[in-house]
Formats: sequence, C-alpha cells, structure tokens
Amino acid sequence: MSSATAPETPAADRAYHHVKTGLLDGSFPDGELLSEGEVAGALQMSRTPVREAFLRLQSEGFLKLYPKRGALVVPVSADEARAVIEARLALESFAIDKLAIDGTEAMAAVGRELAAHPACDGADLTDAEMHVADRGFHATLVSAAGNPVVTDLYNTLRDKQMRITSTARTHSARERITRQHSQLAETLSDGDAEQAKKQLREHLLGTVHALGIAGGSYLNPTVA
Repeated sequence: MSSATAPETPAADRAYHHVKTGLLDGSFPDGELLSEGEVAGALQMSRTPVREAFLRLQSEGFLKLYPKRGALVVPVSADEARAVIEARLALESFAIDKLAIDGTEAMAAVGRELAAHPACDGADLTDAEMHVADRGFHATLVSAAGNPVVTDLYNTLRDKQMRITSTARTHSARERITRQHSQLAETLSDGDAEQAKKQLREHLLGTVHALGIAGGSYLNPTVA
C-alpha cells in the first residue's frame, strides 16, 4: 500500500507566506510597491491567488492596495515601533522578576540555557537566520517565567517585532547584539535580576537607536 501524500498547500496560502516572510525579514522594505505580476512570476502561479494574499495582508495592516498599481508596504511609524519595544521591555522584565522569585537556581538554569543559544554567537548564521535566532532568544526568556498568559501576549507581538527590528538586525550590528545576549545570559546565570534588567533595557535601547527613533522616558528614564 502506498503512503498517502500530503495535500498541496493552496496557492493563495503559498503567496501569503512568501510575501509575509519578505515583509518580516525586511526583503520587502517599508514604502516598496509590490507587483502582483512579479510575485506571481516568482512563485509560478496566476495573479488571482497573489491578489487574495495581498488582500489578506492588507487586512492585517501590512499592505495598502492600489488598483492597477500594486500593493504598498505600509511603513512602520516611530510611535508603533516604540510601543512594541516598550511592551517587550515590560514583558521580558516581568520574566526576569518571576525567575528571581522562583529562586537563584531557576534563574541560573535559564541563564545557562540562553548562553548556549545560537543568538549568543551567530557566526554561522545568515542575517535572516540571526534575525529568527534573536527573536527565539527573547521568547525563551519569556517562556521560562512559566506564565502562559504573558507568553501568549509576547507571542502576539511576534510579527510586529520581527518586522520592526528587521532593519536593526543588520550584519554590522551582530557583534553588539550577540555580545549583549551573552552578557544577559551570564548575569542571569549569576542570579543578578536587577543587573539583568538593566542590561535588557540597554539592549532594547540599542535596537531603538539602530532604528533612528527616540527611546522615550520609559525605555530611557534618564531622559527628561
């Protein structure tokens, strides 16, 4: 008996995932006008499923459709970027506080796990792979707190934060990013929650500065 073959992914879903991946990793930058025909040609499909994918991405706020012209990649505003990073700081700081309450050994165990994470090195990763690894590093920290509500809240930020930070996760920034990841993991291993939160804030401020936006008083309380 031959084994059953998996059903082929619908063309509209393939187009959706292709375009969304490009939006999240920065391949389709803010302000770019995407063409139905070019996407359809790249995926070797008709324009109809691409149009369906564009409509779906417009409903999610990623694209703005212009009939007979294409789909504009909606730029992320500075306010939106700052809001997402502020939310990350709040949720990840909570995770550190929760680990501290759970005890030094619990915090140290997470620190050791993070120290072995690819995002602490990244030498063998492409820029796109490093982008995913960076997100995974922080998601691991949040998940370790063991609060499913906070973990779900953090996961709802996934698409927004990956898109917002794609331009900050450049190859030239890798040394800083991996160094700060390693320092944060080491501090957690040492059981120093307050220092870990300071390092986390500094790390996220680095992303804000790389994006060329003001950090605001929450991310940078030393600024009046």
